[in-house]
Amino acid sequence: MNKRILSMTAVTLLGLGLSAPGMAWLEKGGERDEALHLKPDLENGRDVYEVCAACHLPEGWGTKDGTFPQLAGQHRSVLIKQLADIREGNRDNPTMYPFALPESIGGAQALADVTAYIQKLPMNPDNGKGPWEKGTPEYAKGKELYEKNCVKCHGKQGEGSAEKFYPRIQGQHYKYMLRQFEWIESGKRRNANPDMVKQIKDFTPKDQKMVINYVSRIPVPKKDLAPSKDWVNPDFD
Repeated sequence: MNKRILSMTAVTLLGLGLSAPGMAWLEKGGERDEALHLKPDLENGRDVYEVCAACHLPEGWGTKDGTFPQLAGQHRSVLIKQLADIREGNRDNPTMYPFALPESIGGAQALADVTAYIQKLPMNPDNGKGPWEKGTPEYAKGKELYEKNCVKCHGKQGEGSAEKFYPRIQGQHYKYMLRQFEWIESGKRRNANPDMVKQIKDFTPKDQKMVINYVSRIPVPKKDLAPSKDWVNPDFD
């Protein structure tokens, strides 16, 4: 682990010169497919996650201010895709790029390991939510927008699809989702599903906030949650 951490300074310099070669969504082959078909080693996944925990927290819960997303409970396939996209330059994330490189965490086996570890982490029972509670007109409109535009891919409960690489968005922080929504609409997040780009093109800024507010308030199944908001990951205790 120390070697990984000591390599960060040099790798960060590489990240400053990142270029963006393409707009991939689900290209076949490459590191993504390799990692998906490898048998994960959860013990090594825990070790690799030590690099990630500094930002995403040992529990994988991210931050309510939206700076870092909740990773805990996310589909392994989605996590692998996003890490591979960042490593390949298909998703711009200068902050995370140096920490995601093979020089920092390892190759395809490391992706397989760390994503399997993250997927098993219990989710935050107190994720960051939007401003409109159930019963308000804005909540109702957000639900209407979600059911009309989002259910087909993300599911009725925001559960996503591991098989189709659609992320689980239930339990995600409101401010993080809103920022990603805005980036997808503007084209800044270049690895977004083209179907979603088309689907949301007519959303107003208020529409964006209302639908994301609704998503942030979709209940997460109790079995997937940590016992309390004060839960501490015993692997890092």
